[in-house]
Amino acid sequence: MTTPHVVVIGGGFGGLSAAKALRRAPVRVTLVDRTNHHLFQPLLYQVATAGLSPSDISVPIRWALRAQRNVTVRLGDVTRIDVAARALHFAGEPEPLTYDYLIAAPGSRHAYFGHDAWEPLAPGLKSLDDALEIRRRFLLAFERAEHATSDAEREALMTFVIVGGGPTGVELAGTMVEIAHRAMPRDFRRIDTRRSRVVLLEGGPRLLPTFPEGSSDRARRDLERLGVEVRTGASVTDIAPGVVTVGDTRIASHAVFWAAGNQASPLGASLGVPLDRAGRVLVEPDLSIPGHQEVFVVGDLAAVKRNSHSWVAGVAPAANQEGTHAARNLIRLVQGAPTRPFAYLNKGDLATIGRNRAVAVFGRLRVDGILAWLLWVFVHIMYLVGFRNRAIVLFEWAWAWLTFQRGVRLITGGTPSGAVRA
Repeated sequence: MTTPHVVVIGGGFGGLSAAKALRRAPVRVTLVDRTNHHLFQPLLYQVATAGLSPSDISVPIRWALRAQRNVTVRLGDVTRIDVAARALHFAGEPEPLTYDYLIAAPGSRHAYFGHDAWEPLAPGLKSLDDALEIRRRFLLAFERAEHATSDAEREALMTFVIVGGGPTGVELAGTMVEIAHRAMPRDFRRIDTRRSRVVLLEGGPRLLPTFPEGSSDRARRDLERLGVEVRTGASVTDIAPGVVTVGDTRIASHAVFWAAGNQASPLGASLGVPLDRAGRVLVEPDLSIPGHQEVFVVGDLAAVKRNSHSWVAGVAPAANQEGTHAARNLIRLVQGAPTRPFAYLNKGDLATIGRNRAVAVFGRLRVDGILAWLLWVFVHIMYLVGFRNRAIVLFEWAWAWLTFQRGVRLITGGTPSGAVRA
């Protein structure tokens, strides 16, 4: 009897959890990803704000699965899924990869809501490359401000605009203002970094819209105490070089960062099944797709109903649970048993705002302040892959807490245009 071939698309939370859940299954597994590393996305903003190195929050996928003998890792960019032929097609490769069972967890990218021309001017935060580009622009702004020839130019260079008041936007804003106001003032001679502005724009009525209103209000108060200018009900209408337009208001800024929305992987469209408005696949209760029980979709690509009036959030714990559940249902199919519906266990929501500031929600229990911040630290350390990463991140955070310094303030990516040479 031929051993069933399972293909897992994506080495993120959902895909890696699925592959690990198949470690004792009578199947051979091929995990495909366009990069060679698993990324701990909840801490990606720390790379973008010079707190952590890329290697601190990522591990090679081959290393993470090195002890699992039934898994092969393949580097490749899947462009289309042919469910009728049970085959995957790759960019630049003529031969498709066939499968008996498929678990698709390709993740998502930032969405500009029809304004794709804004992307070069306002990078989002989904990959290590994104984080390094944001770090480069953030640090480079101060270097250029140091040698600006006019007050207006200097002010525009030292104004940082973040679009989107979800967890990513809140975390970026709080960290950036702390760096500018606490870590950098002694580093420059011609500018006072404490005069820099961080403006957080949210189109809705409040920050952290998925959190209870009390937590949203606390997050806003904490950000404003740190020095962030928070503007709710502020929808961006245009982004051009050097300026962001919000209604009739123009904000001069050369450093704009996007944290306003997600768009599911375009692979979902190739499945030929119903999608929601964000491009996510409307999966069956067992996480399979309609008409093809051998294909499961998990993570950011899956639209999973939690109950009659809400959906499972696209967060790391949900992706982990979905990946594991899809793998277990796949094993049931191999064994000829019926699959089981997915039930999401919400372990809580966390968002950090700055030093000793965070909000946490566990069901009806709401925690704010330093206790929530300590919980945030503990949870994120425990979810990192590998002891080395946990130890290094814990040390970096302890050092930053004691000294207010950031250890990875490096401008990379070549000699920037306009930079002053020594």
